[in-house]
Amino acid sequence: MLDPSEIYAVDPAVAAEVEARTAGGSGPVLVHAVRGFVDAGGAGRLSAEHLTEQLPTERLATFDVDQLLDYRSRRPTATFEGDHWGEYDEPELAVDLVRDTSGVPFLLLHGVEPDVQWERFAAAVRQIVERFDVPLTVGLHGIPMGIPHTRPLSVTAHANRPELVADYTSWFGTVQVPASAGTLLEIRLGQSGHDAMGFAVHVPHYLAQSPFPQASITGLEHVQRAAGLELDLGALTEAASETMLEVERQVEDQPEVQTVVHALEQQYDAFARNIGRPSLLAETAELPTADELGAEFERFLAQQGDEKGQNPGY
Repeated sequence: MLDPSEIYAVDPAVAAEVEARTAGGSGPVLVHAVRGFVDAGGAGRLSAEHLTEQLPTERLATFDVDQLLDYRSRRPTATFEGDHWGEYDEPELAVDLVRDTSGVPFLLLHGVEPDVQWERFAAAVRQIVERFDVPLTVGLHGIPMGIPHTRPLSVTAHANRPELVADYTSWFGTVQVPASAGTLLEIRLGQSGHDAMGFAVHVPHYLAQSPFPQASITGLEHVQRAAGLELDLGALTEAASETMLEVERQVEDQPEVQTVVHALEQQYDAFARNIGRPSLLAETAELPTADELGAEFERFLAQQGDEKGQNPGY
């Protein structure tokens, strides 16, 4: 493996600030939500955008995306203005120092998911984790599920140590799905003795391709609890209310969609009554097999690929 330290640069002034704050104690939690993998409803993307827009941030580390991105498969957008190129949407992958509403610092890894050199990327993040004494790394993204938008969203929690997710229900058995850089990061951090976990928010499958702020709210609420942070979710709450009103309007205009939503509600409620808490599957439904869940992820990835073809800036 090539030297991991050569694919990122750390701002010395911000690094000194982090190290001064954590001298003699635990360092900041690292939250990661990178774009490129399955992210139904934009759960991870919207969360990262919300945190960087609503909370004070400073750039701690910047990755060299030229070494990590396949531009021909994920082309950035450029703006043509009549007779010249005006803007180029430069891709980035970075770690920001963020402060929550109580002033508690944490790190946020966000931007584009690496297309190549995953092992080197994971090793680089491990260096950052060890340099700044990060006690916990937490990932966030969304996955499409057969649930209605009219019921509370749930999550699949995962971790490299069982104790980290002891309070969460495991919805699936052993399955095989396409991996991500975040998947590898969680595994490699665990192998090197660092706690890492993540939350996959269950998003109604018929809303998977659209921004669904409620998924970000649900995910960040779980991040808050796991990481001991206080995150201002006000702007997301407002956006979620507007989105739900629009979804309801569209559902009312489409009887066939109403039928699907009603069936999902019956399934959801039957299972909730059966086990006494919100869930995903009805009491008569069987858990999906590895092949079925893998196929669902493959279909979702294929749909994202189609979207990329239509929108090169994805």
